[in-house]
Amino acid sequence: MGDMIFGILTWLPGLILAITLHEAAHGYVASALGDQTARLLGRVTLNPIRHVDPFGTLVLPGLLFLVGAPFLFGWAKPVPVDYRNLRHPKRDMAWVALAGPGMNIFLAVVSAAALHGALLLPDPAADWLITTLQKSVLINCVLAVFNMIPVPPLDGGRVLVGILPMRAAVVVARMERVGMLALIGVIFLLPLALSQFGVDFDPFSRIIGPVVRALLGAVYTTAGIPLF
Repeated sequence: MGDMIFGILTWLPGLILAITLHEAAHGYVASALGDQTARLLGRVTLNPIRHVDPFGTLVLPGLLFLVGAPFLFGWAKPVPVDYRNLRHPKRDMAWVALAGPGMNIFLAVVSAAALHGALLLPDPAADWLITTLQKSVLINCVLAVFNMIPVPPLDGGRVLVGILPMRAAVVVARMERVGMLALIGVIFLLPLALSQFGVDFDPFSRIIGPVVRALLGAVYTTAGIPLF
């Protein structure tokens, strides 16, 4: 029981901040580029409570943790953006999309840098804080990489729409409604189904995993944390 409580208390802070501040960053950049939709709804704020989705931010990650899932997955309430209010709608939507993963990379570097101070604390506070910060780095790197997959409605898909010529951008944008379902199917459900027949198919570990590890290395190096 003690290990479970320790696990929850070390995973939850980084997960909530990573997911909610990701959305806050979208709102801040959209506001700066001309769309005040999120600001009028009170979503241009660093207060995590304004961005928490009860199921996606708390219940689902909690259930995955309790069943011992190999990954934690969740989401916050999406920040509404009306591209028609942006000064340069096509280009600016790409910047709005980049803000979320950019925030996650920033949080990862800050968490890694904070390890310098955590190492100076006495036990058991040091143990809790070091573990929490390490998990925060991991969570933010995974979210940054996952969200940059170039499939709408993920941020990478919206960046792709912003940089492609108009005709190609329209084709990619039409994937918005089915893109997330397709990703969940390919990355999570299909491997689970194939494993029942003894087929090892894990695109998350084989494709996304190496990119996450590379980003982790870059984050720790930037923060001045030696890698062993």
